[in-house]
Amino acid sequence: MKLSRLYQLAIKYGSLRDPRNRNRSFNYADSAILYGRADTEVKKIIVGIDVEVGELLLAEEIRKKQGLDLVMSHHPEGFAYASLYQVMQLQVDVLKKAGVNEAIAQKLLDERKLEVERRLLPQNHTRPVDAARLLDLPFMCVHTPADNHVYAFINNLMAKRKPKTVKDIVSVLLDVPEYQLAEKSFTGPKIIAGSPHRMSGKILVDMTGGTEGSKDVFDKLYKAGVRTLIAMHLGEEHFKKVKDANLNVVIAGHISSDTLGLNLLLDNIEREEAFQITSFSGFNRIKRN
Repeated sequence: MKLSRLYQLAIKYGSLRDPRNRNRSFNYADSAILYGRADTEVKKIIVGIDVEVGELLLAEEIRKKQGLDLVMSHHPEGFAYASLYQVMQLQVDVLKKAGVNEAIAQKLLDERKLEVERRLLPQNHTRPVDAARLLDLPFMCVHTPADNHVYAFINNLMAKRKPKTVKDIVSVLLDVPEYQLAEKSFTGPKIIAGSPHRMSGKILVDMTGGTEGSKDVFDKLYKAGVRTLIAMHLGEEHFKKVKDANLNVVIAGHISSDTLGLNLLLDNIEREEAFQITSFSGFNRIKRN
């Protein structure tokens, strides 16, 4: 498969699981071919959650020994990282579906997007892309398309299993192989706010949209009837606000959730053509088809 085709399929399947209109194709600024010719033939891929200079040097050693056509990172690098704030807009649709007033959700998100943009501006984000260029090693990142997959998967799982209590949510998540692996390394699903015995109530899955949204949205979610948040991660400022809002919070796990999203995306892409995939940097390939 050509590198350009691989990228197009990632966008296609990511769009199909986007919280917004599934009949549209979206431009995900945080996902890109960072280095390499579009017509590169791809058969052997190494996939990781975070790929920076060290991982690229490791990939080059693997290429020398067994061949390698592409390095795929989940988290964005280069211009895709600098553009991360642009994909946050889809969070408005997630909040609107949860019952938050759209105008309020948009105002809070606009403030948060500017905050994220300011945080990204001074970063030396081109280092890994520079390394890939010097090594002449094709390099791409796939962020929101994979996160959309885990968002849709967890949403469907909760709708199907209907966990009654907060601890039941953890039990449901632990039926997923990626979270089982995380549990073995002490990074499995964890309740960080609320009692395990509290009723889960209305659940919001917060798994896509670039990065964490506004820390001032949690009281709005509570007023909209949400009682439990399932997230990949939650910063300390957000954690304090979520406690004040009296929401239950289950952290499913960051790297494990990213791994789940990537696996689901790769399953879809490999229905078109199978690849030889090597896992590294926190990723474990688990096939479902």
